[in-house]
Amino acid sequence: MSTEIPQPNTQPGMAERAIDAASDVSRTIGEVAGGLRAAVDRLTHTVEEARKPGRPLATVAAITREAPLASLFVAFLFGVAVARRR
Repeated sequence: MSTEIPQPNTQPGMAERAIDAASDVSRTIGEVAGGLRAAVDRLTHTVEEARKPGRPLATVAAITREAPLASLFVAFLFGVAVARRR
């Protein structure tokens, strides 16, 4: 009589591989979301700093309020200049 002990299957099954893949994707999405959140926070801080009185964004906003049509024309010319360089 042969008394062989069945060897455990060392290869993961399809369900285990799917769970591993899903957890890897979930971890990656979490890392990307964290990085994106940090980038948005830095951008928000930079814009807030630029909006303070005397800073460039505050100056542009004041000029735009005073002469909106002239500002639109300057922005259009800037866009044309950038488009022609490419």
